[in-house]
Amino acid sequence: MAKKATAHPEYHFITVQMTDGTTYKTRSTWGKEGDTLNLDIDPSTHPAWTGGSQQLMDRGGRVSRFNSRFGGLSFGRK
Repeated sequence: MAKKATAHPEYHFITVQMTDGTTYKTRSTWGKEGDTLNLDIDPSTHPAWTGGSQQLMDRGGRVSRFNSRFGGLSFGRK
């Protein structure tokens, strides 16, 4: 069976600009050749760039309630 000509989107170079003004070129299917993608991500604080760990926020005691209800379960641990 022959592959459709429209099966894959166009893959081209774009410029990605961060909130701190840094830019880099990459290949993407987004936009058109030479377009600029403005990201709302700050590379100096985002865990994807800093390698930081995600912190769990306990809003309204949800984590506490979960732990009190299910904290005694072992799930196969010995």
